[in-house]
Amino acid sequence: MRRVLEDEQYQVDIHQNGLDAFATVKATLPDLLILDLVLGNISGKEVLKQLKADPVTAEIPVIVYTAAVLEAEEVSRLIASDSAYYQGVSLMHKPFELQDFLDMVAQAVNEPVNQDV
Repeated sequence: MRRVLEDEQYQVDIHQNGLDAFATVKATLPDLLILDLVLGNISGKEVLKQLKADPVTAEIPVIVYTAAVLEAEEVSRLIASDSAYYQGVSLMHKPFELQDFLDMVAQAVNEPVNQDV
């Protein structure tokens, strides 16, 4: 995934430790976070909740991806339960088409998260 994004001229940082994910995102404020739900030492769902609860990171768009069907359903319900709170969060199931992924990334970084008119 990193190579594909870099080939499209995106700057990519990869962090393997889920426990440090929130602090790292808060310190670097990326244009987009691509978050796997299965991180090993903390769930991606918990990281997502931390991000959206903090005003500093709440506006960062997030693409959540997973092959885990049950976890994806949980996140889908979480997003649907409060779509305004989870605005800017997209869910992508593995496996996915590469072009669909790139389209989702382009949309997330090129469109403002808050689209109130």
